[in-house]
Amino acid sequence: MILSCDEHIEWALDDFVDKYSETPLLNKVEKTHNISTTCEYCQNDAIYIVSNIDSPTKCG
Repeated sequence: MILSCDEHIEWALDDFVDKYSETPLLNKVEKTHNISTTCEYCQNDAIYIVSNIDSPTKCG
């Protein structure tokens, strides 16, 4: 799972494909809780979760 801001989403998608050699799932981070979630490439708020179908992360 990779957390990414809008600016770095292409990096996150490329890194995921390079690492797992499969098509990633792309979901928006839900801001229902006041939890600070930052991009893995900078300190901006994460907007997207890049994961695979086997990831335990639940979105939506």
